[in-house]
Amino acid sequence: MPADTTTFPLRLRLAGGLVHLYTALGTVVALLIVLAAVEGEAVTALWLFFAALFIDGTDGMLARRFRVKETIPWFDGALLDNIVDYLTYVFAPVVLLWTTGSLPDGPLGWVVAALPLLASSYQFCRVDAKTDDHFFLGFPSYWNVVAFYAIVLDLAPAAVAAVVVVCAVLVFVPVRYLYPSRMTSLQGLTLALTAVWGVTYVVLLLQFPDPHPLVVAVSLGYLVYYVALSGYLTMRGRSAQRG
Repeated sequence: MPADTTTFPLRLRLAGGLVHLYTALGTVVALLIVLAAVEGEAVTALWLFFAALFIDGTDGMLARRFRVKETIPWFDGALLDNIVDYLTYVFAPVVLLWTTGSLPDGPLGWVVAALPLLASSYQFCRVDAKTDDHFFLGFPSYWNVVAFYAIVLDLAPAAVAAVVVVCAVLVFVPVRYLYPSRMTSLQGLTLALTAVWGVTYVVLLLQFPDPHPLVVAVSLGYLVYYVALSGYLTMRGRSAQRG
């Protein structure tokens, strides 16, 4: 029997609807990214990636704040979130990689471009893609991050192809990757470092096409931290299960 949402104040229900609309704006951002990519405006596309990251990083907090699952129980916000994430984290980045010539030429380029689309299609349909204790299981389809570094660091197509292949394989490897806004271990430190990474993202775009080596090092250092802590917490969890 559907929940009686009339018990909630109208303002709270309206707020829940606005949160879903805020999430849905990501689809518009994805369209703008694709259009910018097709028009050869790579830097504009990367700024739009940042906007998509901001929306994705804040809509969950707003959804919990305004209790959208209770106020609008008939609307599947998780499904909407997955649709938006696939467009902004997977499809649009692959289009950008293709239009900027970051992928190999010929049939090999088509194959490499297909890998993120297919691997992430699998991942987004897994019921355990986000674990009960708030981790991403398998490489969490951060193809927007791959595209960002491929363009900002002007990586050769062979290097980009190698990264794409490795990340596509890691989608199927059950490593538990950090979910910064929901994690419990070292959350404060991780959120602070994530904010620093966001600052380096902006600075690198402002410095494009000549990024400062120190900013690059700090930016890549966050990725090392993210992967290393994810691996450590995965191994610790497995050890606890065996114990």
